[in-house]
Amino acid sequence: MELSQLPLVLFYRAVLSVSSQKWLTEGDPVTLICGVKGSSTGWTFSWFTLTASSDYGNHYKLLSDSSRGAGGNYTVSSAALNHTGIYVCRGERENTACNTTFSNKQPLWITGVSPPVSLIIGPNRAQHFSRATLSLSCEDQSNSGRWRMRSYTDHWGMENCSSRWASQTGSTCTISSITTSSTGVYWCWSESGENYNPVNITVHAGVILESPVHPVTEGDTLTLRCLYKRSTPPNLRADFYKDGSLIQNQTTEMIIPNVSKSHEGFYYCKHPERGQSPKSWISVTVSHSESQISVLHTLSSVLAVCPYLLVTVVLIVKCCRMRVTSVEEEET
Repeated sequence: MELSQLPLVLFYRAVLSVSSQKWLTEGDPVTLICGVKGSSTGWTFSWFTLTASSDYGNHYKLLSDSSRGAGGNYTVSSAALNHTGIYVCRGERENTACNTTFSNKQPLWITGVSPPVSLIIGPNRAQHFSRATLSLSCEDQSNSGRWRMRSYTDHWGMENCSSRWASQTGSTCTISSITTSSTGVYWCWSESGENYNPVNITVHAGVILESPVHPVTEGDTLTLRCLYKRSTPPNLRADFYKDGSLIQNQTTEMIIPNVSKSHEGFYYCKHPERGQSPKSWISVTVSHSESQISVLHTLSSVLAVCPYLLVTVVLIVKCCRMRVTSVEEEET
């Protein structure tokens, strides 16, 4: 067959984006948007999640409700903890054999106030020194032991806790010597497909910021320290920054009492000789009790107004009836 007679094969690339940030709170809405680069019409889409495998390749699982995102938008009106995962999409053209490649990977991390399983980190901080030992344990109230650790890093992709880089004992995963390539998101999962409690872990060879792994509850006290492994004591007298602005200088720790939503942001510390730590996002959540109080306050306000609204409606109805009656009398 001559070269000119060979069928023309076009390779289209699917592109996946998200309507909001990839870190969400339980109940937030989110939309995944799939498009085809260089082409905009005639496509239907399928949606997949990335699964870990023993051969370190990419394996995708078709979402059971994939058809509801056929138009290019896959919308979750209220994100649940179990929506945590890595998503991809792919386009297909009707009545042709034309498919796109799998899209870029789009992670979604969903955090909640009361997840069914607790993720315990040791040492209990978001940033860690390279070459140190890190342990991660998934614990529920029944101590069932069915939970395992899963990670997603830029360097290795998605992986289970394995002998290649860690050891799993029950629900505890131990990494004997972490490196900067260990930086990523870690969460608890079960073989039944549940994914809970994602946390962002950063590994650095120099200065690190001692900051909480999990979100801070509004009203609590937040304490931050600047640490350096090769000094005694490890606490450094350093400058502390939030979102790029200096907020406290030359101190061994920064304490923020009565934390509020306004304290959310990216924090880091800087030492004039040792260097600067990576940035860590500090998230602040409203306590469950405060949420209940807010709901009760709203309900009480509505109930307080209801009698006045009821009286107003009754008066309006009576006025309308009186007008109708007067009009009928004039006509007769």
